[in-house]
Amino acid sequence: MLYPLRMHSWDITPKEAVALQRELATQVEREDRLGLVSRVAGVDVSYHAATDRLAAAAVVLDAATLQVMDVQIVYGRPGFPYVPGLFSFREMPPVLAALEKLSIVPDLIVCDGHGIAHPRRFGLACHLGVWTGLPTIGCAKTRLTGTYEMPAEARGNWAPLMDKGEEIGAVLRTRDGVAPVFVSGGHRISLETACAWVLRLAPRYRLPETTRIADRLVGEALRDGADRPIS
Repeated sequence: MLYPLRMHSWDITPKEAVALQRELATQVEREDRLGLVSRVAGVDVSYHAATDRLAAAAVVLDAATLQVMDVQIVYGRPGFPYVPGLFSFREMPPVLAALEKLSIVPDLIVCDGHGIAHPRRFGLACHLGVWTGLPTIGCAKTRLTGTYEMPAEARGNWAPLMDKGEEIGAVLRTRDGVAPVFVSGGHRISLETACAWVLRLAPRYRLPETTRIADRLVGEALRDGADRPIS
């Protein structure tokens, strides 16, 4: 899987990262620029509680059947501290390494994190989308910023996530009576289309299959691969 020349160094301070987010947020495209989507990827990173090791997974699913087409896992160590709002600078390097190993280029990537539903409108899904040029969706379990009213309990209902008078995402029910997820566009996708894809990818559970499978893979990788070399 090939990407454009790298956009920036990962060896930066948190203060530099904040400035970079503000700069790169201007490159985010919020309208649909998707062609035919037949392959959807999910990415996730998990950290070993007792060590500094991490595992990152990239999984590609058939968009119609949700069957797994390709999986890649890499091991590493965090190169950036945990700082709220700077999640992508910690997780992007291993995620990109896993994506690079895929034999199939996805048409859409769903991130376990936020897109424009971020204080500087540049969450993980935006960063990954701008870096790769691929359409991306942020689908998070919890809110990072913004206010909302709880949507009605039936699957498919949603409420706008608002911040400073701007609609930055949707609080979406993917199952009847189950806690909603927080959906936002990452890059080259509208909020309406992002919500439609999250519902399509979550036919039975709260989280989209892309996220569920990637999350299971990284958990298994850290449990079973304690002696694996760092990628």
